[in-house]
Amino acid sequence: MTRKGPTSPAPPVRCPWCGDDPLYVAYHDTEWGVPSHDERHLFEMLLLEGAQAGLSWITVLRKRESYRRAFDGFDPEKIARYGEPKVAALLADPGIVRNRLKVAAAICNARAWLELRERGRTLDEVVWAPYGGRPKRNRFRSMREIPATTPESDLLSKELARLGFKFVGSTIVYAYLQAIGAVDDHLVSCFRHGA
Repeated sequence: MTRKGPTSPAPPVRCPWCGDDPLYVAYHDTEWGVPSHDERHLFEMLLLEGAQAGLSWITVLRKRESYRRAFDGFDPEKIARYGEPKVAALLADPGIVRNRLKVAAAICNARAWLELRERGRTLDEVVWAPYGGRPKRNRFRSMREIPATTPESDLLSKELARLGFKFVGSTIVYAYLQAIGAVDDHLVSCFRHGA
C-alpha cells in the first residue's frame, strides 16, 4: 500500500487576460472590477486609462508607480497647476508614457475635475450615474462576449467630454468602468466573478 502525500489546492481560475505575470495577476485579483467610489482612485484610473490608449494595459501598469511619482500622487489640484517647465520634465521622464497629447490631457482632466467640484459635483457621481451607484454584474462565459463599448460607456463618454475631460472615448471609458468596478466583467468561471 502506497501513501499519497498531501495535495496542494488547485490554483484559482482567473480571467485569461491576466496570464501569469505577477503584477497583472495581483491587479486582476485585488483591483480590477472592485467597486471604487474613492475620488483620488477614480481620478488616477481615468488618467491611467487615457495614458493606455493605443498601448497594452500591462505597459501602463508597469509604469504606475512612476506615474504616481511624476504626477504628484494623482493630486488634481497640483496637476491642474502644471506649466511648461513641468510638462517638459514629464516629457523627458522615461518612467511614463511620453506623449504630449496624453500629458496635456492629464492636466486638462485635473482642471475639469476641479471645475466639477466647484459646481458641487464629484467624479464619483458622474461615472456611477449610468449604474445608479451600483455595479453591473455581467455573466460572460468567454472573452469574445465582452464588448469594447456599451450604451452606458457611450453616454458617459459624451458626458465626460461635455464636462471638459480628454481621452474619454467610449472604448477608454468602458475599460475605465471595468477598472473601477462599475461593471463586473470577470468571466463566470473566474473566482473573482461577483466577489
